Amino acid sequence: MPTLPIKQALLSVSDKTGLVYFARRLNAAGVALLSTGGTRKALEDAGLPVRDVADYTGYPEMMDGRVKTLHPLVHGGLLCRRDNPTDVASAKQHGIEMIDLVVVNLYPFEQTIAAGDPPIAEAIEQIDIGGPSMVRSAAKNHAFVAVATDPDQYEAIAEQIETQGGTTAELRRLLAADAFANTARYDTTIAGYFARKTAAEGASEDEPFADRIELSLVRESALRYGENPHQAAALYALAGAPTAALVHGEQLHGKELSYNNWLDLDAAWAAAKALPSPGVAVLKHNNPCGAATAATVGEATELAWAGDPVSAFGSILGFNVEVDEAAALCLAEPGKFVEAIAAPGFTDEAMEVLTTKPKWRNNVRLVKLDTEAAPAGRIVLRAIDGGYLAQTADDGPDEPDTWRCVTEAQPTAEQAADLRFAWAACRHVKSNAIVLARGGMLVGVGAGQMSRVDSVEIAIRKAGDRVRGSVLASDAFFPFEDSIVTAHEAGVAALIQPGGSKRDDEVIEACNRFGIPMVFTGKRHFRH
Repeated sequence: MPTLPIKQALLSVSDKTGLVYFARRLNAAGVALLSTGGTRKALEDAGLPVRDVADYTGYPEMMDGRVKTLHPLVHGGLLCRRDNPTDVASAKQHGIEMIDLVVVNLYPFEQTIAAGDPPIAEAIEQIDIGGPSMVRSAAKNHAFVAVATDPDQYEAIAEQIETQGGTTAELRRLLAADAFANTARYDTTIAGYFARKTAAEGASEDEPFADRIELSLVRESALRYGENPHQAAALYALAGAPTAALVHGEQLHGKELSYNNWLDLDAAWAAAKALPSPGVAVLKHNNPCGAATAATVGEATELAWAGDPVSAFGSILGFNVEVDEAAALCLAEPGKFVEAIAAPGFTDEAMEVLTTKPKWRNNVRLVKLDTEAAPAGRIVLRAIDGGYLAQTADDGPDEPDTWRCVTEAQPTAEQAADLRFAWAACRHVKSNAIVLARGGMLVGVGAGQMSRVDSVEIAIRKAGDRVRGSVLASDAFFPFEDSIVTAHEAGVAALIQPGGSKRDDEVIEACNRFGIPMVFTGKRHFRH
């Protein structure tokens, strides 16, 4: 497949980035321009000579533009094999002109569904038919036709035409590969959208999942390495992911985000959003080591860091409100080090502090995230060897009105507030999870232990003297009274847990014996 000249190009694009500049270069190289609708108008407005596809085919655009390029004169010009005498004779017989370059990008279906939950009729109108058909025809016949599906490809194509008089076989093959990948992604996004819609309409508690889940992932960036330096890594965005998703966060400052940074930011953002506002979560190795809510974000930051200052060194922070100057000054104090911060925003004063004062100012990653709430209970996937596990996300709100105190002693108003806070934080700690809280802040965390009593002991040790008068939250039930005895001896004042053990009566009896109030939530929050 040699370098082939480009004599005629068909342009029909939704994203008009770089279109006029590219078309000018094609025109200057003697390429005839054929176009449709809005693309044709943009070229005409720029003073470029362009022929309307409707004039070429003899058929006007119809049905609100749904039908305009689905015609033999178009697809014959794309699919004709120039070295096949029968194809060439058929083209001549039927007046089919050769089209050597197709410039097409598709209706913004992905952007439409990512921006929210539009009416299905609106989403359907963003399903391109003619565009993918032309792209596939051109890509199939890439031995003779070049196809551009992304404005980033315009420069390479124009440069080859200007310097070599046409496109090389190697470039056409690369463009064809990209074209098929783009149409595959497009179709997968549409299929995934309809699968979610039909699953939602026909979903039940027993069967909320579709028979098939189509995934379309686009590489956003290559990462320096994975969890460890010997592992390669990259970041991919899921087609149609909402604008509020972490993957679409805007990095305002700092070094490139690493694989571990992305994981911790995801956990920090989720934990912060679960807290009362203003709330701050301090994450280390995917677990909260501190979290707090207070009257101001500055106070909440101080309390969150104070939860475990040793572990907080080199941490990732999540804020559920804008980071202000007071919060930034707290973090910039000597002896503190922050890897990254995720927040809905940063005041100008906070940006000034964080990017000029601490020693780590040049490296700290500051990520601004959209606060739009994603629908609760979405399907989340987790890879295993050869497949995926799917489940509904544990991101729905808790319902304190359904909780019940199962002990003779009742929590005070202050204890009840701390129990709600502890429960919100506990669901973001790896199982077996135990957290201790007092005064709207975490004072001790026990995470990821093989036995629940070990987690209790670690949380108590982390809390130190602050354990006295604190409340304890457990992500799952206590199977024995041993953890209750340990908590009481340390000075824990109240407990919250799901309940549901066959030994609940023994655990309740132990609390009654010690005069400790205990609340059952009826909902477990394992996090593996």
